[in-house]
Amino acid sequence: MHMFFRTLLHVLFLSRRRPDLAHDDVARTNFITLPTDLDINRHMNNGVYFSIMDVARFDMLVRNGVWRTMREKNWYPVVASETITFRKSLQLWQRFTIESRITGYDDKAVYLEQRYVRPGADGTPEIYAQGFIRARFLRKTGGIVPVSELIEVFGAPATGGLPEWIERWGADVALPPTRAEAPSVWPAEAGGAVASTAETAAERRA
Repeated sequence: MHMFFRTLLHVLFLSRRRPDLAHDDVARTNFITLPTDLDINRHMNNGVYFSIMDVARFDMLVRNGVWRTMREKNWYPVVASETITFRKSLQLWQRFTIESRITGYDDKAVYLEQRYVRPGADGTPEIYAQGFIRARFLRKTGGIVPVSELIEVFGAPATGGLPEWIERWGADVALPPTRAEAPSVWPAEAGGAVASTAETAAERRA
């Protein structure tokens, strides 16, 4: 529940008091590690990283004007895929910044990079964790907002400029559409199921 209030704090108050951003700017959103962010090892829980990245993306959307357009058009963003790599832990009461930037887009989704950073020994921002997000925009009336429409509305370049590996990652981890079949079959179990079916058939013949 605290993430809900954390999001409202940024969307309704903090983000509106910070400088506006262009669509290709890096958004920097400041946070502090709270007791509710910790796990049994007394550092930030790995699942909390994704939740705070959500808050940082909302901050970016408010400051670059996308949030206002979304509300006008009854759109909303959803995460299709996300991945994160951890380098250093965040401890209780440590302050940190999430740097968020739109990486590019393909014909189906928008991609973002987000970094957890803290000042290093020389004061230079040091990466503690790095995540990549594959997101889509949906209509509240139903259906996906095509990337071509996003490009037109937000005045983005016609080409997405995605690194090849990110585009490949997006394709490799994608699941079937919501209306398509997506059976949960594990390889070992699939082999067992085939063997069991063959044994049953043999028993019937006997």
